[in-house]
Amino acid sequence: MDDGKTTEPKAKWWSRPAPGRSTRTAPEEPSPVEDAMPPAAAPAVSETPDDAPPSAAAPAEPPAVTPAPEPVAPAAAMSEAPAPGTVTGETPLLEAAAPVNAPRAGQPLHEPDPYGTPPYGGPGPWAPAPPVQRPTPAHGTPVPPPYAGTNGAGPTVPPTPAPAFQAAPPLPPHPQAQPHGPHPQAGPPQPQQHSQQPPSPQWLQYDPWSAPRQPLLTQPGPPLGPDGRRKKRRGRVLVGALLLALVAGGVGGGIGAYVERNGGLTAIELPQDERNGGGRAPDSVAGIAASALPSVVTLHVSGTSESGTGTGFVLDDRGHILTNNHVVAPAGSSGEITVTFSGGETASAEVIGKDSGYDLAVVKVSGVSGLKPLPLGNSDNVRVGDPVVAIGAPFDLSNTVTSGIISAKDRPITAGGEKGDGSDVSYVDALQTDAPINPGNSGGPLVDTDAHVIGINSAIRAADTGSTTEGGQAGSIGLGFAIPINQGKRVAEELINTGKATHPVIGVSLDMKYTGDGAKVGPKGADGKSSVTAGGPGARAGIRPGDIITEVDGRRVHSGEELIVKIRSHRPGDRLELTLTRGGKDLSMTLTLGSATGT
Repeated sequence: MDDGKTTEPKAKWWSRPAPGRSTRTAPEEPSPVEDAMPPAAAPAVSETPDDAPPSAAAPAEPPAVTPAPEPVAPAAAMSEAPAPGTVTGETPLLEAAAPVNAPRAGQPLHEPDPYGTPPYGGPGPWAPAPPVQRPTPAHGTPVPPPYAGTNGAGPTVPPTPAPAFQAAPPLPPHPQAQPHGPHPQAGPPQPQQHSQQPPSPQWLQYDPWSAPRQPLLTQPGPPLGPDGRRKKRRGRVLVGALLLALVAGGVGGGIGAYVERNGGLTAIELPQDERNGGGRAPDSVAGIAASALPSVVTLHVSGTSESGTGTGFVLDDRGHILTNNHVVAPAGSSGEITVTFSGGETASAEVIGKDSGYDLAVVKVSGVSGLKPLPLGNSDNVRVGDPVVAIGAPFDLSNTVTSGIISAKDRPITAGGEKGDGSDVSYVDALQTDAPINPGNSGGPLVDTDAHVIGINSAIRAADTGSTTEGGQAGSIGLGFAIPINQGKRVAEELINTGKATHPVIGVSLDMKYTGDGAKVGPKGADGKSSVTAGGPGARAGIRPGDIITEVDGRRVHSGEELIVKIRSHRPGDRLELTLTRGGKDLSMTLTLGSATGT
């Protein structure tokens, strides 16, 4: 069919035209090819003058439809064209094509090459380039806008005049294919007027070998909207996103529930030090505790009206245990005492002896073997700042270990006095420690770094009541007091041997209401007699009523309680150097301590 395309030979890749340069690549000189094949001119439009008869025009015949037209001589295939500028009508007519079997005016110098490749094929690089084929777009195909060129000014080479365009006959109403050319007529050909439409300027500028431009055909995709843009399928995208979110949420919720119930997707194993702990240094807190704990016991005391809990430690392998007097006091004469060892074994105990003035007591267990006595140290060798460890059962928590230091020495304290007559008051020249001591620690050992006992935990200072007795329920504030073991050892030996302890005395009665500095001898005794016992240690040393004792062995005394504590820290028979004031004068004298039986 004739779709407006030229019938000249197809252009080869080696001779394609390019804008801005000549189609020839060799110098301007004649060649045999040019002599035999004149250059193709623009298709001639057969036009006749208005006054010319219809027969003057060449008869138009339908073009022959061939799959691949062979190159022919243009001069032989076309009729003579009228002079340029001659116009016969508003609508140009398609030039009549020569018959298919018409003889060729010229023959090519070479036979056609079936492979179409140089140097064996068609015209070589010196041959003139064939004209550019300009296809006509199909009906309804969008045409791209005109190409403005590389610099926006349009092509630099003027376009070649387009051949006459013959409009195709209208399509039939049915989709069946119809022949596009007219049937041959029997009579002479008559000039026919065709409704022709010149091709679009965009197609006149089309060059298949030029730089890529906008595509001629539309791309597949969504249909165009009224504004020329493709419609966005937002609805489907939104629905898909919602479905994806729902699925992801369901999967995430299921995984989260599984992890919460099972503790994770995999079993978690935390890193841990696999080294063996090994032993501890003997002088460390752990080493001291390991050595002393087997000798510490917990006492549970119950009586007719009250009960209590305390601590004690083993003195020997015969079952003697040292503790505080106020620990066993609730048992009275008919109470019950149960001893629990560090390993959990229990045994009943009985009181061997007790003394309220020293606040010490000894109990004994029977039928128990394998006891480990706790070694005793020397409290006179203790220095302030020495590390210590306290062991006991605070609030009935057995085998509790706390540590601290010796905060002070020779701290005079008094405890007890619940009876009101002073018979149950204990006077202690105590060791002060900041190792936490709480109710239940009473009677427990205070040991040094050698795990030797240097004191018996007895009292604490409570912040709320100011009480100095450890038997109350106040907690530790870092002020704990222990009976020095040298005093405890002497009293424990007396209690084990005789059941009673002896107290050193000076044979005078003190005025406990005196508020001045020092210990004042009262004017009279409790029974109305002289405050200085006749024939006693004080009378023999020369002490008189009204004297004020200010020093003992060179250490200052500030009160009557402090003087008693200083005396109780010695054994009966010890010699003391006293300094006193009488009538404004200072006097010195030597005194030998007497003995009295405790209660």
